[in-house]
Parts: sequence; C-alpha cells; structure tokens
Amino acid sequence: MPAQADQKPPRRASLNKKQMIDRLLRVDHAGEYGAVRIYQGQLAVFGDKHPMSDTIKHMKSQEDVHLERFNELIRQRGARPTLLTPFWHVAGFALGAGTALLGEKAAMVCTEAVETVIDEHYAAQIEELGEDEQALAEELEKFRLEEIEHRDIAIENGAHQAPGYSLLSGLIKFGCKTVIKIAERV
Repeated sequence: MPAQADQKPPRRASLNKKQMIDRLLRVDHAGEYGAVRIYQGQLAVFGDKHPMSDTIKHMKSQEDVHLERFNELIRQRGARPTLLTPFWHVAGFALGAGTALLGEKAAMVCTEAVETVIDEHYAAQIEELGEDEQALAEELEKFRLEEIEHRDIAIENGAHQAPGYSLLSGLIKFGCKTVIKIAERV
C-alpha cells in the first residue's frame, strides 16, 4: 500500500532510537568537520585578500558553530564519532583547496554541491526524528537553513557559470552522498 503524503517516513527498522541518534550525530559531526576543512582549504588558496575571502570566512564561521554543537551533542549523548576523522581532515581540505585552485567559480561549485546534498540530508533527518526529539530537529532545521544560505551564496557568486559545472557538481554530490553512507557506519 503506498505511503500517505502526510505520513512521516518510518525509522530505519534495524536501528533502535539510540542507534539512530548515534548514527545521525556521527554523520552530522563528520559532515560539519568536513565542511570546516573545505573552507579552510579554500581560504588557504585564496588568502585574506581575495574578493571571496570574507564570504568564505562567514560561511566557515557558521560551520564552526555547527561543528562545536555536534561536538557537544556527541559528548552529551555518548555517541561515537566516525573513525574516519583523519580522512575527512585531509579530504575536506584537499577538496576545498583543489576546487579553489581551479578558480573562484569552481570553489563555489563545491559549496553549492555540498550544501545541496546537506540540505536534503538534514531535511530527511528532521523528518525521521520523532516528536520526543523536537529540540534536536529544531537545531537541525536552523543549521539546514544556514546551509541553504551557503548554497545560495555560491549560486549568486557564479557556481553555475563554472566550466564543467555539471561534471564537477555531479562528482562532488556523488562523493558527499558516498561519505554520508560511510560515516553513518564507520
């Protein structure tokens, strides 16, 4: 029987609530850590004098707040962070620096692609959380809106005009979705 439009998606049947929250916190912590590293990589290439530096610093400062909050939530809830943090450390920085080396518009493709995936990811998590996790859902929604702001900033700053936009965006989105699945489990 098809699901009703107003029904919430079922929680993953194989996970109890604590396991679901642990997985959510683990992947979101990893994602925010990766986002901070992406912006650090972009800033390392662009430096302080580049016209995009202040914009990137603004987005990074919001990601820093998100990361700190997930650090707190992991400690408070006794969740296990991903074992792949050293990988995220290198990969996030490399993605940010690599796209910045391709130019301002390519860096904005990176931001737009990552934030598009994260918007969808947070929206799905918010739907999955039960009413007893309303406070967490509200925090995720606040973060989601800031990720949408970052995506929109990237679009306004030429992401769609980058040479090879579709290919680069598709690769980054695929990579993000892949690392989300890995971080949930490892």
